[in-house]
Amino acid sequence: MVQRVFVLLLHLLTLVVIANAGVHETQTQGGRRTLLSNGLGLTPQMGWNSWNHFQCNINETLIKQTADAMVVSGLAALGYKYINIDDCWGEFNRDSQGNLVAKASTFPSGIKGLADYVHSKGLKLGIYSDAGTTTCSTTMPGSLDHEEQDAKTFASWGVDYLKYDNCANTGLNPRERYMKMGRALLNSGRSIFFSLCEWGQDDPATWAGGVGNSWRTTGDIQDKWESMTLIADQNDRWASYAKPGSWNDPDMLEVGNGGMTTEEYRSHFSIWALAKAPLLIGCDIRSMDKLTFKLLSNKEVIAVNQDKLGVQGKKVKKEGDLEVWAGPLTKKRVAIVLWNRGESQANITARWTDIGLGSSTVVDVRDLWEHSTKSAVKYQISALVEPHACKMYTLTRRKA
Repeated sequence: MVQRVFVLLLHLLTLVVIANAGVHETQTQGGRRTLLSNGLGLTPQMGWNSWNHFQCNINETLIKQTADAMVVSGLAALGYKYINIDDCWGEFNRDSQGNLVAKASTFPSGIKGLADYVHSKGLKLGIYSDAGTTTCSTTMPGSLDHEEQDAKTFASWGVDYLKYDNCANTGLNPRERYMKMGRALLNSGRSIFFSLCEWGQDDPATWAGGVGNSWRTTGDIQDKWESMTLIADQNDRWASYAKPGSWNDPDMLEVGNGGMTTEEYRSHFSIWALAKAPLLIGCDIRSMDKLTFKLLSNKEVIAVNQDKLGVQGKKVKKEGDLEVWAGPLTKKRVAIVLWNRGESQANITARWTDIGLGSSTVVDVRDLWEHSTKSAVKYQISALVEPHACKMYTLTRRKA
């Protein structure tokens, strides 16, 4: 009896300690305690980030105009809700109280005023910091050893999203650094989406699901076919770790930045959507052309990415440069991408057995880019695919 009382008291004490720390014990991963979900990211995040197109050439006018364009273009209504400021937004030094400060020359209204503006448009504001002593541009301080203070600062400004980079990290264990910021965000008094940008160096897919809402699985993307395809393959190996609230992140979209062809960008967007990657636009949406808008606004492709089943699609078949990628969706549907990574036109076939369907299954095939349907298809689907292009479909089983 005494032993049972002691065990009960010890359990209650443990709960109190955890609660005071702002961390809740759930299931463990590899023996490590994980954090309760913050309720965010039940589908992959969608929005815009400043880095791919503008890098350090940012200011509050650009951010406001981007928020305006997101709404006026109709992209916001499709789910693109985060307006994320990347590196270079802050002063080189903290203030006398040790707080981060927005750069007066480029963000004279401060981040709080900017957040208020973005929120007035029905959108959410994201910001950037680093799990090291400085950010990657070295123009502003990182958050290492300032996690609690910075998280509370972000919350007081009305920030909704934190991208947390990995430069100047002094060689400290990334799990400990990112876990510390994860706890700080939970304690900040505001729900803030936590995007880990650890570059995949310490296999974050195996541990970050208990820390944040998404984690980079790769190095930085470049606006080149070779970079995009390499990153798609690197991200694919971690497919089984993705789930609602926790997503693999192969970096932001390059669609519309000019370094790839329209078909290459279509492949980029299709694979990212199938792989349940964050759909974070990286171009200047204020001046995007009609083709770019058409790619980014395809409701049927976006629906695959945002499907509530939350299972990452993956590469299931490869014959030289010809690939089949597929993944399950709600209502027992299947999404498929036939991808030609070669230099010449080729026929690609996906048999039902390649994608987990019974060989006798009868389906309706919806072409997500042509917006057309073929009914009562049996055994397989084949298509002639141009070089560096793809075809994307959803398969819906027909009722017997």
